[in-house]
Amino acid sequence: MENDSPNRPRMELSQWVIYAHPRDYPDKYVMRRWDISGSVMIATDETAFADTLAEIRECVPQGLFRLERFENDDPCIVEVWL
Repeated sequence: MENDSPNRPRMELSQWVIYAHPRDYPDKYVMRRWDISGSVMIATDETAFADTLAEIRECVPQGLFRLERFENDDPCIVEVWL
């Protein structure tokens, strides 16, 4: 990944987060990509939408590993893919 700004941290990992009925899309499952470098997380514009959990899981890029949500995660987070 290119680092096109000297002030932007270099991203070392992307994670895809699946949300169930978040406030901005209460009737959908949403998957959003976050870029991570150390303790810095930056939301990207990459998103997918579906009516069911099974449908949104079909949008997960190949070769990723699923993590269950953590107890302290926002309740609408279903799972994270790395």
